This record gives sequence, structure tokens and C-alpha cells, in this order.
Amino acid sequence: MNSVRGLLAASVISIQSSCFVYPACQNCFSRLILDSRRFSCPKCGCTGEAKDASYRYRLSLKIADTNDLFDITVFGSCLDPFFGVTAENLQRYIQDFNQLSGETNTDASQAVLVQAVETCFIGKRFIFGV
Repeated sequence: MNSVRGLLAASVISIQSSCFVYPACQNCFSRLILDSRRFSCPKCGCTGEAKDASYRYRLSLKIADTNDLFDITVFGSCLDPFFGVTAENLQRYIQDFNQLSGETNTDASQAVLVQAVETCFIGKRFIFGV
């Protein structure tokens, strides 16, 4: 694996996935498998109660600089300033909103979130550490 790191100034062309927050293993950051009561990590075997699962940002983007297109994924707390809250709190807000509003169609609130993220990122230029 190449350990050379650099900076890339590029504009966001599109959001590649509508899943911005995922349940993450505290040990290895892999996506957890959740059921109604428990979680488990398929990578390291960590288990626990579903209510204790932690969440992490994962934003997959298509970006372009002056010459090329790239697919890039941005993980973790570096996205906190853009969302205004931690991934943990955003997940809690979404769950609370769906519960308080009686919303049974979680696709509706997800669509609003996707639209907000697209508005905030698409067409904007950022410097990415790669």
C-alpha cells in the first residue's frame, strides 16, 4: 500500500450513497449487523445491545478536479462541522423525529436528509486529504 499522502482540491459532482450514518464497531469501525435487540461485528466479533450501538459518518462522493473524476469516501468525525452534530446525535435526531411525528415511512425523512446534503455539498469545492 502506498503511504504517500496528498491534498486534492476538487468540486463535489454528486452524492453516491444516501446512507450517511452507519452503526459502527467501536473496535474496528466496520459496519455492525443490527437486529431489534443486539448488534454484532462481522469483522472482529464484538457484540452488544442494539441500543448501545455507536454511529459514524460515511459520505461517498463523486468529485472532479480540473482533469479527472474521482470516487471518494469521507469517514468519521471530520464531517461533524458540516452536519453540525456528531453522527451519533444525527442518528438520534432522525429516530426521535420519526417517533415524535409518527412517521412510519422512514424513506420520507431520509429523502429530506439526502436533499439537504446534496444542497450543502454538490457544486462546492473542498480540499480532500488523500
